[in-house]
Amino acid sequence: MTSQAISPADEAGRETISAVLPAGSTIHAWIKASHGGAAGRLNVCVDGELFAAIDVSNSDEFQFRRLTLERGGETAFAYDPATTELSVLYVFAQSHVLEDGIRLLHTGPANAAPEISGGYHFRPPFGWMNDPNGFGRFDGRLHLFYQHYPHSLRWNNMHWGHAISDDYLRWKHLPVFLPPSDEFAARADGRGGAFSGSAIALPGEEAGIRIFFTEHMKDRKPEEQVQLTAASRDLVAAEPAKLILPARPAGLDLTTDFRDPYVFKGPDEKWKMLLGTRDREGGVILLYETDDPAAAAGWTFLGMLHRENRFGMTAAECPCMVPLDGAAKDPSTRWALIFGLLTSRDPVTGRRNMTLATVGRFDGQRFLVEFEQELDFATDAYAFQAFVDDAGPIGIAWLANWTDISRELDMPTAMTLPRRLALQGGALITPPVSAVESLRQRRLDAVSLLVGETVDLANGSVEILLTLGQAGNAFRLDLEHPDATIAVQLNDEGLSIPFSVANAKASPRYIAAGARPSTIRIFLDAGSIEVFADDGRWTGTKRLPGFKGVSSARLIAAEGNVLAAEIWQLGL
Repeated sequence: MTSQAISPADEAGRETISAVLPAGSTIHAWIKASHGGAAGRLNVCVDGELFAAIDVSNSDEFQFRRLTLERGGETAFAYDPATTELSVLYVFAQSHVLEDGIRLLHTGPANAAPEISGGYHFRPPFGWMNDPNGFGRFDGRLHLFYQHYPHSLRWNNMHWGHAISDDYLRWKHLPVFLPPSDEFAARADGRGGAFSGSAIALPGEEAGIRIFFTEHMKDRKPEEQVQLTAASRDLVAAEPAKLILPARPAGLDLTTDFRDPYVFKGPDEKWKMLLGTRDREGGVILLYETDDPAAAAGWTFLGMLHRENRFGMTAAECPCMVPLDGAAKDPSTRWALIFGLLTSRDPVTGRRNMTLATVGRFDGQRFLVEFEQELDFATDAYAFQAFVDDAGPIGIAWLANWTDISRELDMPTAMTLPRRLALQGGALITPPVSAVESLRQRRLDAVSLLVGETVDLANGSVEILLTLGQAGNAFRLDLEHPDATIAVQLNDEGLSIPFSVANAKASPRYIAAGARPSTIRIFLDAGSIEVFADDGRWTGTKRLPGFKGVSSARLIAAEGNVLAAEIWQLGL
């Protein structure tokens, strides 16, 4: 549950946030002294009596404070904005936070989440978000961790945010799970922090998880990036981390890139770890393993698992690996190895930072590629991470691309819809999870779009389904957006998302060349479009500018090319 209760400044110029809280409530607050002046203070009063005074030094950076209420009642948090700045304030009950989530009481102007009506994509409750981390099912619930900076809507020193769900779509926000080390916690200079990683369940009957992550420190010698692990028994906060891989393997002429540990159980039932890096030729994925059933120590380097040096890429990023069509220990099972091609550029289309999916057989030490394909032809499903759930592998990605990141402008950061992974017809398909149909609230149209009329899309959170008369039949769906020219088009060249913004350089061509689908599902939301053709045989994801949705749609097609066109209003 998320709510805010903010009262105006009183006569003395103090800001007060008030809420009725039960005894035992845990309070998380990030505060700092304003403008580097005198020490700051946050007073906490319960039923008019001072319960605690939280003081911070005259540091220019936000400092974390934790407090537990010994008694409940009308609780007021008061501070003088002339001396104190409050970034984030939330409360939760430690005993049932996994059921209820946090209650957000305050964010500042710099980190407040944008108001988006009816959105159904995962977004953080405050601050910046990028890569998904530790995506998996633990103790019966789906957990999503993510790269997070709480105090701004722009990238900075990395934390891990955290949320849980029962259906992949409706998420409860939990406390910040993993802050950066003390060296970074009191800084805002973007020099590092707790970078991306993964999570596994603790062994046997032991409750909890073990996470793996990269600690990055810019200009640290000899290693900017090292690998750490930490356990969490309560699934709410990470215990102190320990170093497991202090250095890159020697003798391979690798750059300082050495990150994004992805841990999974191999076909020999040993824990494996993938790491992304690069050498002078291009991107490299390294493979490690351990005999430790808890995966807490004993990691040894096995060798280079895969290399990719096309498209001018530098590092291979965010590798993940899942079995697709059978049990992991079955030697006939095919595996998908998926990774980002950092700084890549397709010379034909101009698309940047592409993601590659390679499919083949994995024996625990070697990966023999049988075929490869792009994961997403519109490239804005980056840092894809997958795990094997009860019904098969499921993945999710950051709905953005590093080429869009700006130091000056905020952006609608979100995660993609979660997607299944499966083999079908000699290709990897990535359709959305079936739970997306539960988002349908009412059918907006089944006639007007088909006959060429312009259809109003209300708040723009919709699903559009097109059924073609024959595979590959041409059409163009024009979408009205306040900040971009956008469409979905199928012609002899393939399936594409024509996209441009005013006064910008030439936009890349987002196209699945040669695609000839017969069904297309289009999911629109504020800040995004996701296209799934032929059950995800071709998938295209594009971040849209601004915080407003597509307002209308118009279909252009020869008679008989499109047999059916439906539009559904979506919402959580």
